[in-house]
Amino acid sequence: MRYLTSGESHGPQLTVIVEGVPANIEIKVEDINKEMFKRQGGYGRGRRMQIEKDTVEIVSGVRNGYTLGSPITMVVTNDDFTHWRKIMGAAPISEEERENMKTYYYKTKTWSCRFGWRYEI
Repeated sequence: MRYLTSGESHGPQLTVIVEGVPANIEIKVEDINKEMFKRQGGYGRGRRMQIEKDTVEIVSGVRNGYTLGSPITMVVTNDDFTHWRKIMGAAPISEEERENMKTYYYKTKTWSCRFGWRYEI
């Protein structure tokens, strides 16, 4: 199996693609959502996790609850993205807006164990 993910924290959505799942395996969205709900609780989880109610939507690879054998695409939409649109959106912003947001850019490529490679933007 191969897993691909795309999306950032506070971005509009998280997209997951799972390849290599055989055809005719039952998939229940409710089961996936139950597992996602478990992740929202537990030690170390902040208020934000209690507020957000993430749910998954299967957009391809499953029909009538059974896998087709093709890649499965799932999307988790961030309902709170409207509050982050200016900071996390893909649309360009002015230099003044950038300064007002106090966005910091890394001037060199550095290694971070927590975040991986960082490049100058």
